[in-house]
Amino acid sequence: MKKSEIFKRGITIENPIFSLLLGMCSALAITTTLTNAIGMGFAVTCVLVLSNTIISAIRNIVPQEIRIPVYIVIIASLVKCVQMLLNAYAPALYESLGVFIPLIVVNCIILGRAESFASKNKVSDSIVDALGMGLGYTLAILVISFFRQLIGTGELTLLNPFNSEQVIFSISLFKDYAVSLFSQPAGAFLTLGTIIGVIQTVSISKKKKAEAKKKAEVK
Repeated sequence: MKKSEIFKRGITIENPIFSLLLGMCSALAITTTLTNAIGMGFAVTCVLVLSNTIISAIRNIVPQEIRIPVYIVIIASLVKCVQMLLNAYAPALYESLGVFIPLIVVNCIILGRAESFASKNKVSDSIVDALGMGLGYTLAILVISFFRQLIGTGELTLLNPFNSEQVIFSISLFKDYAVSLFSQPAGAFLTLGTIIGVIQTVSISKKKKAEAKKKAEVK
C-alpha cells in the first residue's frame, strides 16, 4: 500500500473516532472546548508517532509471547514523558485535560495501531500510519468540540494551548440561546451520535448511487 493511502485511511475510512469508534473516553470527556481538543490531539499524535516508530523498529527482536506487555511499557513511558512536558510547558492545558492524559496509556487507538500495524510494517510506513491516525483523531474531536462549544455556550473561543493568556479568536454568536446540555456529558453522546449518523447516511447514499451507476453501465 502506498504511503499516501496509508495516511488517508486514518482520516477517512479508518477514522479512529467516527469509523472505528476507538478512544471514545477522551473524545467524549474533553471535547467541551476547541483548546482541549487541540491539546489532546497533539498529545495523542505525539505518543502514536513515537510508539509506532519504536515498536516497528524492535518488532523483529521482541518475542511474540511478551509483545503486549512490551508495547504497554513503551506506551506508558512515552505518555509519562508527554505528561511531564505538558505540565512544564502548558500547565493550564495540563490541568484542563487532567486524568485523561495518563489515560492515553490505555487508549485503544495507541495499542491497536501498535498491534495491528507497527508490529507488522516497516518504520516509515508506521510513522505515516501514526500521523494519519493522529490527524484523523484530532480532526474528529475538533468537529465534536466545535458543535458542543457552539451550541453549549453560544460562543467559539480558541486559546493558545501552550499559553492560556493568548486568545487566538473569540466569537459570540447566540450566547442568550445556548443549550447548556451540550456542555455536559449527555451533550457529548448526542453530538457524537448525530455526527456519526450523518456520516453513515452520506456514506450509504454514495454507495447506493455507485451501485446504481454500475447497474446502468451494465445495461
